[in-house]
Amino acid sequence: MTGPVTGATGEAARVTGKETIGPYTLLRVAAGTIEAGVPGQFFMLHPPGHVLPRPMSLCFAEAGELCFLIDPIGPGTRTLCDLSAGDALHVLGPLGNGFDLTVAHPLIVGGGIGVAPFPFVARALGGPPAILGFRSAHHAEAAALVPGAEVVLDPVLVTSLLPDDPMDVLACGPEPMLEAVRRRVPRAQLAWEAPMGCGYGACYGCVVEVDGRLQRLCVAGPVLRAA
Repeated sequence: MTGPVTGATGEAARVTGKETIGPYTLLRVAAGTIEAGVPGQFFMLHPPGHVLPRPMSLCFAEAGELCFLIDPIGPGTRTLCDLSAGDALHVLGPLGNGFDLTVAHPLIVGGGIGVAPFPFVARALGGPPAILGFRSAHHAEAAALVPGAEVVLDPVLVTSLLPDDPMDVLACGPEPMLEAVRRRVPRAQLAWEAPMGCGYGACYGCVVEVDGRLQRLCVAGPVLRAA
């Protein structure tokens, strides 16, 4: 697994456009001097008028843009989704630890908005097999961002499609899904979520228990080995 990128940069950026994909918004931001980093790392996007930024995985990068898939579930994320081309926001990143892409037999496993980092992962790995689960067909429209993925809808679980020899799993999704994957695949790489105030270990707002120890997810993760 890669270590955190110490050269993360923050700068004012401009929105270049956005697209609606099911219930989600794909927000496009001018990259400027900010690097895309490693798939699975995250960026802190600071919505105008809000005190705290919001952590977001990079969905993919292309043509001088950083693209983020956002689920508008709270005031901060709704503000980000309401931005229009030309609007300004502050972007800090890349931060944290991403996925180890040197695995021999990768298998992407995602749930809901946990699909967000996997277009970047899929492009980097040349289109590995993927299993994606969603609560509805409307949400599953986001699966088009990972071509060739096998899609299941609630109540079918993504773990029901895991092969008996489950390969090198890279997973991101809701905590119950990650726990189920961890039980099936002890060496899986799991991208966890936690509330974050800063993104670089100063505020201790994202402390989680990892292997019996309290750790800052923004520094130790967000991608952790299940074992």
